[in-house]
Amino acid sequence: MKTGILEVLLVNAEGIQHRNLVGKQKKPRWNEKFIFDFSSLDKNSTHLKCRIMTTKKHLTNGGFVGEAKVYIGGIISEGSDEGYIEIRPAAYNVVLEDDTYKGQIKIGFKFIANVRLDLLFIISV
Repeated sequence: MKTGILEVLLVNAEGIQHRNLVGKQKKPRWNEKFIFDFSSLDKNSTHLKCRIMTTKKHLTNGGFVGEAKVYIGGIISEGSDEGYIEIRPAAYNVVLEDDTYKGQIKIGFKFIANVRLDLLFIISV
């Protein structure tokens, strides 16, 4: 059984020129980490979908700008086999609401096998 934690690092976006982006930034930066307990996720999870939203609530489509769908099955599989894997941030294409590609989002991954999220926080405190 594949268990562990998946850390996702959202670095930035580039080339997303969309009317809903706040301030029409050409390269929004986030540098945000998100940690997911893979033992509580569906074991058949093979993709991660990153949705880019605007903070403008009055816009149509709830502020949806675009999304990137990333295959993580190989990361989970190799990380489980090796105990640990880190994938440096790489660019993934962004699909806009009209199903066209425009720009990229840079995302990095880290998977640590056989660790539960609750134990990780106890150890790191």
